[in-house]
Amino acid sequence: MTPINPGTHLDHLLRQTRMHHVQLSSMADVKANIMLTLAAVVTTFSIGYLSDPVLRWPVVVLILFCVVTVFFAAYAVMPKLDFDFQPETKNPDCNILFFGNFMNLDYEAFRDIMEEVMASSENTYEAQIREVYELGVYLGHQKYRYVRLAYLTFIGGLVSSGLMLIGVEVFKFWG
Repeated sequence: MTPINPGTHLDHLLRQTRMHHVQLSSMADVKANIMLTLAAVVTTFSIGYLSDPVLRWPVVVLILFCVVTVFFAAYAVMPKLDFDFQPETKNPDCNILFFGNFMNLDYEAFRDIMEEVMASSENTYEAQIREVYELGVYLGHQKYRYVRLAYLTFIGGLVSSGLMLIGVEVFKFWG
């Protein structure tokens, strides 16, 4: 990394970016919880219509899509940690500022690594930049991807169920 001259402007930039990522993560959790609740409520209310011969198959489709929605939404908020991970500080992919990377270290090992990181402003900024990068990658590839899939699945279930209901009605009318 190119040498960086420390300053409050850089500290502010990294702090703001990190706070923004934390807010985006919270928003993704809220959206996933909304989808979990909505899909569960729709499933609960739909079960009562399974005995209706006209609504049976549209309701089955809707329930199946709701179950898939619940899986995607739950996966989006489920913590993803490697409980056997042992960080290697010489590895450029090691983000020592993320608790999942240092949770298996004893305090002395963590302290030694942090002393190395804090020994120079370049190391400190490199650690912060890596953390901001990994937070963004995690948000994009884990949380928001599965929240999006939950929304799309739920919408797809509503559309499929509605089209199936229309198809049943048209078939009854013409048949």
